[in-house]
Amino acid sequence: MRHNTFYRLIVTIIVFSFLLASCAPTIPKEALQLSKESLKDRQLQTRFFDTDEKTLLSASAAVLQDLGFTINESETDLGLIACSKQRDATSAGQVVGAVVVALLTGAYTPVDKEQLIRASLVTRPIHIDKADKSKCQTAVRVTFQRIVSNTQGQITRREGINEAKIYQEFFDKLSQSVFLEAHEI
Repeated sequence: MRHNTFYRLIVTIIVFSFLLASCAPTIPKEALQLSKESLKDRQLQTRFFDTDEKTLLSASAAVLQDLGFTINESETDLGLIACSKQRDATSAGQVVGAVVVALLTGAYTPVDKEQLIRASLVTRPIHIDKADKSKCQTAVRVTFQRIVSNTQGQITRREGINEAKIYQEFFDKLSQSVFLEAHEI
């Protein structure tokens, strides 16, 4: 009798284990594929320059500082610059809405107060001619993000900035800066 109960217990545990194992989630095939927007974003965020990486990093740092960013981290050996700036995020529409809600209900509604705008820049040298190392291009990719917080200090939004105009203006200024650096003006 004891053997019978013991075997039933073992069989029950084995069957239950198989049932649990079959419920394990699998990774969908789409999860590891880039979206169509990611290629579009990468093209928006990347440009190629006919200059060396060191010159491009120096020009990039100057442009970012001219745009009001403070450089938080810079690793020239890796071709990386990370910077940020604080800006006001107050919206007149939100404030008016909060006042109306307060007047009607007496409840305080927090509104967006400030935003942290971050920029990350990465460079990568590309040797055009394997035999002649002096002929090279440098790819530069910059991304902008913003983190918005409200009057209670809570983060209300985290988002990438993907406006073509912002990237075009940055790369136009970078082109001018690279030209000035190359001609030591």
